[in-house]
Amino acid sequence: MRRLGLRTRVAAAFAVGALLLSASMALVSYELTRRSLLEDRERIALRAAYFDAAVVHAGLDTDSPDVVEVLRSLDTGGNRRPVLHLNGEWYARTADPGTTTAIPAELRRIVAAGEPAVQRVRVAGQPALVVGVPLSASAAYFEVNSLRELEQTFQVLALALTTVAVLVAGSGAALGWYATRHGLRPLTAVADAAGKIAAGDFTARLTPATDPDLTRLSSSFNQMVDQLARRIERDRRFAADVSHELRSPLQTLAAAASVLARRREHQDDRTAMAAGLVAAEIDRFQRLVNDLIDLARSDQPAHRAPVDVVELAEEACHAYDLPVGVVQLAPEVPPTWHVERRRIAQVLANLLDNAVTYGAGPAAVRLCRDGGSGVIEVDDDGPGVPVEDREAIFDRFVRGRAAHTRGAGDGTGLGLALVAQHAAAHDGHATVVDRPGGGARFRVTLPGSLP
Repeated sequence: MRRLGLRTRVAAAFAVGALLLSASMALVSYELTRRSLLEDRERIALRAAYFDAAVVHAGLDTDSPDVVEVLRSLDTGGNRRPVLHLNGEWYARTADPGTTTAIPAELRRIVAAGEPAVQRVRVAGQPALVVGVPLSASAAYFEVNSLRELEQTFQVLALALTTVAVLVAGSGAALGWYATRHGLRPLTAVADAAGKIAAGDFTARLTPATDPDLTRLSSSFNQMVDQLARRIERDRRFAADVSHELRSPLQTLAAAASVLARRREHQDDRTAMAAGLVAAEIDRFQRLVNDLIDLARSDQPAHRAPVDVVELAEEACHAYDLPVGVVQLAPEVPPTWHVERRRIAQVLANLLDNAVTYGAGPAAVRLCRDGGSGVIEVDDDGPGVPVEDREAIFDRFVRGRAAHTRGAGDGTGLGLALVAQHAAAHDGHATVVDRPGGGARFRVTLPGSLP
């Protein structure tokens, strides 16, 4: 599972924190408001019940009281329903057995014992508040107060607080995204500078005055780049100096080897064989020195110019005694590319040398396109890249390692590293994958080389 980015994680943390805070405040606010409204409603219901109970008690204090008329004389509105329990009988203004049955038995027992009581119940599925007031030993007055409007108020309040909590969470996410965008801006500058350095631009630096809190990071980063640039330049100069110093003795050895080769008929078989081995190793050593010199100067940007790449590929095939028929130009791809001739010639030569040395020769040299990028593909019709060697091959090809991984041969081991370096000089890249049908496919992409 792919890990979320830092900005997304921070924004999510802000959103979750804001949601938890707003939800907690909403719950506390809801509970305090609910409790306060219920207590106020109970006080109002008690006051009204005591007043109505006094009216009922006065109406019953006659010789022949009309209980129903007394109850009808009460101004209870539509939210209060009066009920009287007198001498074991229930009386109400209208026939409503559901009201009397909703009065809890425990509440009746407390009121019958001479104590007023209050209890919240549900009548016909709706919330209600029952208030009981004792009138005498044989009479008790009850009022059932509907809490439906209050419950609707609670629902509206809950919806409003939930909406506020969601909005606060969204605002927290937006704030987190905004904060990380501005907070990570200095790190974006570091990433941009690191990308330029990785691409070979060692002049990229950070401005120490960009952010006072990151002055130490900027200074340390710039010092690291300075030291890295100096070390790379020192290594490059060392490789170039050593290679140039080796050229003179190698030329002398090559001249001596050529003299021995010309006098081969005057030598016995053992001496001739030894002379041939020496000449072959000298030739290989010379190619190694030339590759080292090219590597030492391959980090410079490519000097592009119009080049007939088809002709260049055919010349490379002639150099390796290969048929020019292996060169294939894809339809609608122009033969002239905007590249540096010397570098592309060496790319083709090194890929062909790799195919001839380590495989069964190139099955095809394809010149195609990927958008505005020219693509060179060389198919190796050999056994392919062994699974256990792919990582090493990829390291050598892409990151410039010169290890031998596919067996002994006449190559220097730097050919694929040069291919990757020349591709990078064109702001491109090189890859190696399995060839369909067997073998390996080496692919070099050169951005901006095609119209």
